[in-house]
Amino acid sequence: MRALAVCQDELVIRTLHQVLSTAFDIEFLVESRPLARRLVDDQIAATVADPKKVDSYLRADLSPSTCVIVEDNGRRGLKSVVTAIRDAGGSLLYVLHAGTRPSNLRNHDDLNVIVPELTHLDLADLLAGALTTELDRASTRARVQQYQRYFADADRVLILLHNEPDPDALAAGLALRNLLRRTRTTAIIGAMQGVTRPENLRMADLLDIQVETITADEFDSFGRIATVDVQPHYFGGALPRVDLVIDHHPEQTGYTAVFKDIRPDFGSTCTILTEHLRAVDVNISERMATAMLYAIKSDTLFFARHTNRSDLEAFTFLYPLADAALIRKMEGAEITLERLEHVTRALATSRLKRQVFSAFLGETTREDFITYTADFLLQVEDVKWSIVSGIVGGQLIISVRNLGYSRNAGEFVKSNFGDIGSAGGHRAMAKAVVPADRFRAKFGDLSGVGIAARIGQLAEEFLNDSGGGAEKNTSDKADSG
Repeated sequence: MRALAVCQDELVIRTLHQVLSTAFDIEFLVESRPLARRLVDDQIAATVADPKKVDSYLRADLSPSTCVIVEDNGRRGLKSVVTAIRDAGGSLLYVLHAGTRPSNLRNHDDLNVIVPELTHLDLADLLAGALTTELDRASTRARVQQYQRYFADADRVLILLHNEPDPDALAAGLALRNLLRRTRTTAIIGAMQGVTRPENLRMADLLDIQVETITADEFDSFGRIATVDVQPHYFGGALPRVDLVIDHHPEQTGYTAVFKDIRPDFGSTCTILTEHLRAVDVNISERMATAMLYAIKSDTLFFARHTNRSDLEAFTFLYPLADAALIRKMEGAEITLERLEHVTRALATSRLKRQVFSAFLGETTREDFITYTADFLLQVEDVKWSIVSGIVGGQLIISVRNLGYSRNAGEFVKSNFGDIGSAGGHRAMAKAVVPADRFRAKFGDLSGVGIAARIGQLAEEFLNDSGGGAEKNTSDKADSG
């Protein structure tokens, strides 16, 4: 995000730069030419201009989404500066009081008339990190308001989920519909293949989340299309256009979108949408909080994998708003006879070597049987990686799970299967979808046991390349996934 700071005190300028430059593209507007030269010599972006003139901000390419910080050092002229910023189109305005707060703050009441959303901060707030937090929220608010306006004039909106939507996708669809101030009539939550997993059906039923089955032929009937918890490449070219993408998986290329918010360092798409809802003060109902809290718990395995501070903050915010009893009712994957059958199938073709468990299920009706089996087998003693594959509708699905501190599972599937299909994921979990004929062309016409063995060998080679086998030292914990 871009920030413009109107400051004349060198100490304040250098403090602002030190605090904000890692997160913001910050430039300073100063009146003193010698001061500007000193700043530029130290690699601090600075421009000499009169802060009371509108042209100064027009030349600085001020936009409504630029955060403008104005230093108030107690001297006269602050009102003229704020007026010039307002007239140039600035709206995200912060007055930083250096020694003038709180006694003289009432003298600036008229500033709030000029810019109603003006925020007052003092130097202590800056040093405590409050300014960074506020600017982050302002950045999110500006971005959300942009796509709220963009979606406002559409008669019908499609919020598209991936096939077999999981709790994160279901809750994110519900959250985005509320964020866009839409009803279930004007914003359809849809998927090309609907909900079938028992626990996800239970969630959709208990929270009354309706997911409509959508075909590619219907895409053109919607005025706007958004995808949540998935990116357009997933649909293999069937999605002709997209207006908004919100996702926490690693960013993919090969498509264009009007708006994107993709944060692979987040453990859940619902964490992103919690920030969005809070930034524009949308009321979060008990139903929506329950769905989003359950989604965050589910996607992070209750913070056991791929979690950051934002996930914890979202969880903390949603927890008192949610229905804990309802979450307990939704939790836990039921052990069904079908699932046990697939685990038994996996054992029949399995290969366990150097803590890598690889298995092939053969033909199966649903992808979730493959991911369930991979999750189940990771619990086996001495297993650090579980890799389960199976064929669904002519596609070889490869699901990878690990304990999170070895090499990156997403890198493994990309390096071995990215050239023949779709592959990606995080450090502890990943998936590849490959046409079965392409897999055979690259690796040979293998039997079921042979497929499990070959994929297991690929994993071993990948782990050996790290120089530490399946179990690396704890320094890898700091690596990004």
